[in-house]
Formats: sequence, structure tokens, C-alpha cells
Amino acid sequence: MLYPIPEELLEEWRREDEEAREIRRRHADWKFIEKQPPKIRNALKYYIEKGDERMACKLAGLSLEDFEALRIKARIPRVS
Repeated sequence: MLYPIPEELLEEWRREDEEAREIRRRHADWKFIEKQPPKIRNALKYYIEKGDERMACKLAGLSLEDFEALRIKARIPRVS
């Protein structure tokens, strides 16, 4: 049986997601990101917005290790 999630908890999760997104946006090296090929650029932007590294890897067509190196070059912090 599934139980409803309290609205306060949902709101707290939304706030945390938005804070993480803002941190990633603020610290990202946008000049580096914009110079990347479209597939890589879009994957980096997806990661900034969603924080989903595995999906970003798939979008970029890269291994997790290669995407991690690219994320670091783009100065996008990992926020948990």
C-alpha cells in the first residue's frame, strides 16, 4: 500500500532541487560549455538543470568516467 507524501516534504524537496540547480548554474563555466559540440553541450546543460549524471552520460554518448572529467572541466559542481 502506498501512502501519500506530505505536501511539506514535497515542498522541501522542490526547494532543495532548486537550490542545487542554482549552485550548478552559478559555478558552471558557460564559455566552456557553449564551445562544446551540440551533443555534449546539451548533456552538460541537462546535468545542470536536472543533476542526473547517468542520463547526461547517455545524452552525451560518454562513459560515466568521461562525463565526470568533462563535468570537472566545465566547473559544474556535484551537489547532493
